[in-house]
Amino acid sequence: MPAEPAAPARPSAGWRRPVAVVAVAQLFGTSLWFSANSAADGLMQAWGADAADIGILTSAVQAGFILGTLALSLLGLADRFRASTIFVASALAGALFNAAFAWIAKDITSAAFFRFLVGLSLAGIYPIGMKLIVSWEPARTGQALALLVAMLTLGTALPHFLRLSGQSLPWQWIVTGASVLAVAGAVLIHRLGTGPHLPPARSGPGRASVLSAFAIPRFRASALGYFGHMWELYAFWTIVPLLVTASGLAAAFPRLGVPGLSFAIIAAGALGCLAGGALSRRLGSSAVALGALAVSGGCALVFAFGWQGLSSGWLLALLLVWGASVIADSPQFSALSAQACPRDMVGGALAIQNAAGFAITMISISLVTALFESMGPGAVWLLVPGPLAGLIGYRLAVRARHDGTARP
Repeated sequence: MPAEPAAPARPSAGWRRPVAVVAVAQLFGTSLWFSANSAADGLMQAWGADAADIGILTSAVQAGFILGTLALSLLGLADRFRASTIFVASALAGALFNAAFAWIAKDITSAAFFRFLVGLSLAGIYPIGMKLIVSWEPARTGQALALLVAMLTLGTALPHFLRLSGQSLPWQWIVTGASVLAVAGAVLIHRLGTGPHLPPARSGPGRASVLSAFAIPRFRASALGYFGHMWELYAFWTIVPLLVTASGLAAAFPRLGVPGLSFAIIAAGALGCLAGGALSRRLGSSAVALGALAVSGGCALVFAFGWQGLSSGWLLALLLVWGASVIADSPQFSALSAQACPRDMVGGALAIQNAAGFAITMISISLVTALFESMGPGAVWLLVPGPLAGLIGYRLAVRARHDGTARP
């Protein structure tokens, strides 16, 4: 897999400001994603929810996200309307549905409905945010997407920080805080708009062209690596508070507690993304993506079979490394996919890749949260096959590409 195109010696004037604005808006918008997980203790007290119920709420978000990304890609919507318009409308809708979850839902069933609608809205935030990055800075996709996914990671961790800083507040106010941030993200993108580096929006149907992306060997290789990564990522993020509690880390670090430790472990991924983005400029996106995938898979393996023998300090260090590496490959796989596609189908191709990846997360989240009830922290062994399959799938796709080009 060739490295990314070399960047010009001097950055284009003002490129950092639009990328930074999109990244901050992504941070605010994606705070909606795990707002329910940050309120897990409140839900357990108010509704008698357990770990499996929290998994249901997370899976409801994933289901909505999958349906939304499928609609955006297969109906050609992602490339038919301005990216900034889709982002703003989605962030406002997500803020509304998230607030409804906090103040209208009365049980897990009604909560899952509103979380599904939040996921539907997130489909217009995450992949469209990546398209906005490409629209402003196509020559530095790996580095710029690393910043974007770093903000996604902080957005995922942010509700835990809100829970830590507002422990005396009812859980509904913590969730509502995420809605306020999403509205702020919508305002930022409304003021910024869409960048100049995309072709005009096309009016025809996008189904055939979007699905044809998987016929491109480079896209297929990065997509397979991404799918293996996704098996692990969201299941890990879902059970981080459970791991912190069940492994005794919360008792070992009482000042941080479950919300503080959960925030630190998930937010470590932002540093991993930024480091991966910097390394991608020297090593290329493929090397960074595969390296991070191997490290996160190794962490899952070590934790699954050795967590009981580790001291609290080493256990926390392992989880921090895992948190940093588990997301660092994501922007690089997305950069590889974006570079492999024709520019006029980037939005749809990234959306369909996201849809398939998040469908995989629903399976892994359901399985690992159900298994956690009987096995405890040892249930993370179920995450190991994801990185392994991603590494093998990527290599096989690259090998097939090389074999195909070698034939007359």
